[in-house]
Amino acid sequence: MSRPAYPGRPETVEMSVDLEPRANTNTPTLPLHDRIVLWTALTGLTVLSWLYLIRMPMAPADLGEFGECFLSVLPPRWTDTSLIFMMWTVMMVAMMIPSAAPMMAMYSRIARSRQMPPLAGWVFISAYIVVWTAFSALATAAQIGLEHASLISPSLSAGPFAGAVILALAGVYQLSPLKEVCLGHCRSPLGFLMAEWREGIPGAFFMGLRHGAFCVGCCWMLMLLLFVLGVMNLLWVAILSALILLEKASRHGRGIARAAGVAMIVAAAAVVFRV
Repeated sequence: MSRPAYPGRPETVEMSVDLEPRANTNTPTLPLHDRIVLWTALTGLTVLSWLYLIRMPMAPADLGEFGECFLSVLPPRWTDTSLIFMMWTVMMVAMMIPSAAPMMAMYSRIARSRQMPPLAGWVFISAYIVVWTAFSALATAAQIGLEHASLISPSLSAGPFAGAVILALAGVYQLSPLKEVCLGHCRSPLGFLMAEWREGIPGAFFMGLRHGAFCVGCCWMLMLLLFVLGVMNLLWVAILSALILLEKASRHGRGIARAAGVAMIVAAAAVVFRV
């Protein structure tokens, strides 16, 4: 079953009522130059983010002269907060860009076919990052709050009780209808674009925000697992990134999400009984 074309939406594509990804989308391809630029930018942004996490500046001096000069104008109590916020923001980019890249590429292809300005694709990507930057601000506040309440250790991992609670909540959320809805939108780039399409640069920004909001709805509890596994534990950051990618890109993504949820609940129970 397909929908008729609507004004302001791409007429060259059809969407099934089902939100599952389709192999034959009939969307136009980007010119080779544009594809090279897009994928080089997304790959470069991801690689630079991971390099930052590996280097992980712990003090203003670690950022070089410019970084030290920039942070020196802030009140002392804001310096550490700024570094924590930078860490979370870069971490979110490193974890989410790979799984969001297919959506970004498909948006750019359809926008090009609609003769929208080339800037539209970059506005869409920027708006997506804006949403995760806002999430990073909330994660920063959560980390500072947990530290002040002595609920996480100096190594930035939660104690057994708090860890078990977070694991259990994350597991339940993985099995929830809200997770299912958000994951459905993230798994179907074509379905999302047909349902949410807006013309022009403002439309690109709005759509980037919408897609970012669905991604946050899909993955926010997975990000909070870092308080259990260690916020600065790059091995677990990589494992969670791979889980997010599998949930969104694999044919069995929904099953993987549910299996991960059950595993989290079992792990929470194991922690409780061990304590």
